[in-house]
Amino acid sequence: IALPGALLTATLGGYWLASRALSPIDRVTRAAQDISARDLSRRLGLDLPDDEVGRLARTLDGMIARLDAAFTRQRQFTADASHELRTPIAATAAYAELFEHGARDRPEDLDRAMSGIRRETSRMAGLVDDLLLLARLDEHRPLAEEPVDLTELVFAAIDAARTVDPARAIRVRIGEVVTVRGDAGRLRQVVDNLLANVRAHTPDGTALEVELSTDGSDAVLTVTDAGPGVSPPELDHLFDRFYRVDDARARSTGGSGLGLAIVDAIVHAHHGSITAHNVEPHGLALIVRLPSDPPDTEEVP
Repeated sequence: IALPGALLTATLGGYWLASRALSPIDRVTRAAQDISARDLSRRLGLDLPDDEVGRLARTLDGMIARLDAAFTRQRQFTADASHELRTPIAATAAYAELFEHGARDRPEDLDRAMSGIRRETSRMAGLVDDLLLLARLDEHRPLAEEPVDLTELVFAAIDAARTVDPARAIRVRIGEVVTVRGDAGRLRQVVDNLLANVRAHTPDGTALEVELSTDGSDAVLTVTDAGPGVSPPELDHLFDRFYRVDDARARSTGGSGLGLAIVDAIVHAHHGSITAHNVEPHGLALIVRLPSDPPDTEEVP
């Protein structure tokens, strides 16, 4: 008589204990099922003790928050890219329509239509190339890892900048040979974009200074212009994609807002950092720090 009673009591007790132990997991499961891909702003928000299940719930909340931020950035990036492409596509369509409406028979209109189509398609091609580069960098695809003479690279970029804009005074301060490890082509793009940023967002003839040095184990590249600078709130968004500063700094022909974003992505892909700050009495300084790669020195016997 006692044995069946003990078995029944043990069974009921075990069922109750198992239900109580698994109840928090069931709550986590139901809460997670209520969160859909369309609404990642929700969280589990469960008040659980600091045990394995509680830590699991908080970890899931953190993961959902990161996914929400990633999806938000992706949606914003897609919307901005669509907005940027809409203008050259509309302009190309307008030039094509002008051609169809008789421009082919009027030399002056034909030249205008063809040059406009070439200009806008070139603009679209450049924008698409920038977007593809950012996408590859976002995927953390490996870059080349080879010694790069940053001094020679900077001098080559400055020579090209002087050719493009001979009226702009460029002061160079490089006192030593600086080498890093990385992708020479991408690092050249960093320097080119920094110099192009000065050309695009400062008045014609604004002087700039390029300094290359080492600081401990870092190579430091500083590009400083004597332009109007940017306001403190804009400094926080200077490296955001598709971000443009106010009209006081930008000239009539603004870019796509991807130049400094590409610089930031390439620098971080090389395990470096980039910062910006205003300088007195006016101007902006962009500072790139990269892990240096000092050349091997062999002792001569």
